[in-house]
Amino acid sequence: MKKLLKLLLLVNLTVLAQENQWQIVSKTEIARSFDENSNQAYADNIEMAGKRVAAIISYEIDSVGNLSVERQVFFPQLHPFIKESDPGWHIYRSYLKDTHTDAILPRFFIGNKQFAPGTLKKMTINGTLHFEHRPSKSGILLERRFLPSMNERLFLEELKLTNSTNNPITLNTKNTRFEYGDQGAEGDFNTIVTTDAPLTIHLKAGESVSVSVKIMATLNNEKLPSGSLQETISNRNSFLKSMSGALQLETPNPVLNTLFEFSKIRASESIYESKLGLIHSPGGGRYYVGIWANDQAEYVSPFFPYLGYGIGHESALNMYRAFAKEINPEYSKLPYAFEVEGLPPPGPLDRGDAAMIAYGASQYALATGDATIAEELWPLISWCLEYNKRQLNRAGVVRSESDEMEGRIETGTANLSTSSLYYGALRHAHDLATSLGKPKSVITRYRKQAKTLKKAIENYFGATAEGLDTYRYYDGHKYLRHWICLPLVVGIHDRKDDTITALFDRLWTENGVHVEKNSDNPSISQIFWDRGTLYALRGTFLAGATDVSLEKLEQFSKERLLGKRVPYVVEAYPEGNMAHLSAESGLYCRVFIEGLFGINPTGLHSFSVMPNLPKKWGKMALRKIKAFGEDFDIEVVRQERLTKIKIIDNASGKTILENVSDLKEPININLSKI
Repeated sequence: MKKLLKLLLLVNLTVLAQENQWQIVSKTEIARSFDENSNQAYADNIEMAGKRVAAIISYEIDSVGNLSVERQVFFPQLHPFIKESDPGWHIYRSYLKDTHTDAILPRFFIGNKQFAPGTLKKMTINGTLHFEHRPSKSGILLERRFLPSMNERLFLEELKLTNSTNNPITLNTKNTRFEYGDQGAEGDFNTIVTTDAPLTIHLKAGESVSVSVKIMATLNNEKLPSGSLQETISNRNSFLKSMSGALQLETPNPVLNTLFEFSKIRASESIYESKLGLIHSPGGGRYYVGIWANDQAEYVSPFFPYLGYGIGHESALNMYRAFAKEINPEYSKLPYAFEVEGLPPPGPLDRGDAAMIAYGASQYALATGDATIAEELWPLISWCLEYNKRQLNRAGVVRSESDEMEGRIETGTANLSTSSLYYGALRHAHDLATSLGKPKSVITRYRKQAKTLKKAIENYFGATAEGLDTYRYYDGHKYLRHWICLPLVVGIHDRKDDTITALFDRLWTENGVHVEKNSDNPSISQIFWDRGTLYALRGTFLAGATDVSLEKLEQFSKERLLGKRVPYVVEAYPEGNMAHLSAESGLYCRVFIEGLFGINPTGLHSFSVMPNLPKKWGKMALRKIKAFGEDFDIEVVRQERLTKIKIIDNASGKTILENVSDLKEPININLSKI
């Protein structure tokens, strides 16, 4: 099945789907129907997670509509030993995991004939994965739902059996149970697969019954997870309700609204208990109970204040605190990650991680609106800024051994990404220092350093590449690369026109912005990472290229939500085979918060806003924003050649600001003075 899944995932990657493969049912649900009389073979997978479990559910529908499922279930806190010839027993990205086929399901018999489900009629994704079959020959209609426990080492499958006939039916059950052990650093592990299906099921005409299949794990003498079918479903539904009730996007495009909703789920569910506390981790079958300077510090944590997700806040603080413990008076480089709860040795590269951390932590601190949190993070931020200052080369840009691509592609001795993020961090740190009442000398220093660095970025990286007046990624690099978008993201717009052309005309494909089109190494030309596309879209909106950015965003979002690989943005291809890494979903939401709506933190209780209302839209809104210590809505409405912006306080329901403007300059808003 895995070979077929991979094949179907890769089919026609170079050809954009002409028709939607999925349909939007509501803002929180998509569905795909299967015609009984046509060949609609299809395969994909989806990742789901709770605090103590993650699962990648791979499903395949064959040409006649038969469904088969594989469940790769991970228990992230349980680390089995991996034996290698040298150095022997050790732990490295080791999680208790196994792949379970449909052989784990109970078997049902009607008389002496085994029940076989009817062909697949419909599948639905709404924070759970749901399959609906047609009635079998015996008249039993089967529905299946997959979901993780939010709190226990438990992954659950619900089997709902409905008698669609006018006569009673009796089913006899042959249950399955599997139990096997393993060993690791924490002790003895047990994996248990069991079902609560009764031995006999009597169904009257039209009657239904639900049974569950549980995949569980225990450590040493732990009790088995106690969550019932209904309790597990209820807890998952509570989480999904909290997501749908927070930070709501309203645009005329249902694809954007829906993928925004799905992205909140994926960005927020991938938070795990660990020895570092609750921490966000990427997932994808490889990255659990670990933190990275890019995925967590830079990408997703600055999103959580806007969402107002308490567990997300906690994960962000635990992550920043872990990095803060590593700062040192010698200003030696920070570890770029704490993998597997910090058990393996840290990676040796300096990827520009201090710039990533300073950029993300300063944004996060400002958006929380909490002076206590900001003061706690200030030593980490100021240390990272000083580290970058000490890494400046003779040209005044930051030296680093790599970037977040970790050596996959050449980056030279100083790359545009690290210097751009350092520049963005200096600007945010200036505002944070001002808001915290830091000495004027500190505030002035950061402003001057940012001004000097901006000139150095222009002098060192500004170049003609492939005939366009944009940026070279490092000294001697001659091709356009996706990260040339980063100056746009941090507010450097001197070369915006040709940079936008490079991103959207030269590097853009049906899967967004490719890393590079390199004739010397054609294999590089096949690589895309969605994070590059999401940064590019954020940057081009900020640069004022509203309508072309919207066109590309709509195209990209439609493919990710309704195309061949759904329902989230992905990590990369070919690496990871387009895994549903979770921090990218946070970046998707930030395209709207910071790009389309142009929200930029300027203080603990202040921000500027520069909405980019597309010409074909009359209005848009971002509601239930929990940032800067407040709960508010932003409404944007076109009024002939002007734009009306309303800020509404959700506690009182009152309009606290109304501004009609030509939006040639950002509007500065201080919530503490309104």
